[in-house]
Amino acid sequence: MEINMVDLKGQYLKIKDEVDAGIQAVIDSSAFINGPAVNAFRLHLSQYLGGTHVVACANGTDALQIALMALGLKRGDEVIVPAFTYVSSAEVIALLGLTPVMVDVDPLTFNVTAENIRKALTPASKAVIPVHLFGQSCDMEPILALAEEYGLYVIEDNAQAIGAEYTFSDGRKAKTGTMGTVGCTSFFPSKNLGCYGDGGAVFCQDDELAAKIAMIANHGQKVKYHHSAIGCNSRLDTIQATVLDVKLKHLDEYSRARNEAAAYYDRKLRELDPDGKYFRLPARLPSSTHVWHQYTLKINDGRRDDMKAFLADRGIPSMIYYPLPLQEQEAFRDVARAGEPLEHAAECAHSVLSLPMHTELTHEIQDAVVNGIREFFKL
Repeated sequence: MEINMVDLKGQYLKIKDEVDAGIQAVIDSSAFINGPAVNAFRLHLSQYLGGTHVVACANGTDALQIALMALGLKRGDEVIVPAFTYVSSAEVIALLGLTPVMVDVDPLTFNVTAENIRKALTPASKAVIPVHLFGQSCDMEPILALAEEYGLYVIEDNAQAIGAEYTFSDGRKAKTGTMGTVGCTSFFPSKNLGCYGDGGAVFCQDDELAAKIAMIANHGQKVKYHHSAIGCNSRLDTIQATVLDVKLKHLDEYSRARNEAAAYYDRKLRELDPDGKYFRLPARLPSSTHVWHQYTLKINDGRRDDMKAFLADRGIPSMIYYPLPLQEQEAFRDVARAGEPLEHAAECAHSVLSLPMHTELTHEIQDAVVNGIREFFKL
């Protein structure tokens, strides 16, 4: 039995007719750049997210960069970012001459918290990038309150949690990516909403800011050949928009499949280790739904790497997201600062292991994964 971390082919085969027809329509029209499918997808994604503006771009890293460019931050301004995340969240900060300030994460949910952000604040703090890691929202209500108190921009990195929903204390609900000043996402193929190449988007509720974001993504021009600002060339091509528009119709269905798979992992793994002696199951934030971009365990007693190798020998893939926290990355040595001791980020980096998680998982596949873990721990 072949076991994959992600099964994009299996997912494609279920929507093949829709995808193939859409791609063929683009080829027939030859509208490869900014074709009608791009605007159609933007409109449908905006509706899915509750009416926010959607500016499509070339990838998730561009989305973060464009968002920061649109906010008018100046060289030396500090942007707070979790130390345990993918590099792009901090990379774009340094690229623009801003200062990444790395803060610790909650050891249970892996997400940044308002408390850790507060500890890192200085007069130079201008923005914060909460990353909704592995598929659930950061606890946004206190983060947004803190941002309002100190006049901070909030740029949500929603590359891993599109479709997740956060509930505020007053009962109001909002999709991740729509609560802050700006939201950003990636449509990399393995994402929950992924295309068949590269793609990304920026979300924004403010009309004026959304227009500025769109202008920056298009060479800083509102009218062709009339450039109002320094921008970049970042666009979602029409074929990728067509694929995404098909998959968007199935996104909630995909989330349900991932939740069912996560519940099955929970049940089977809890039976193996009910007291958490060998590993810890993923924690859920009560105020957020989870879309399970990753199903990530924390392996105890420094046995993570041995377990990964053991599973690989049996044809069972697993992934380490992420083996080095940002404060240990050489690239940031001279351009960033740590806002506090980053013990939880370091501990996560040395203990996390993600199991296969995708929309096509079967119980048979999951049982094989669980049995591999049973064998390793001799349970």
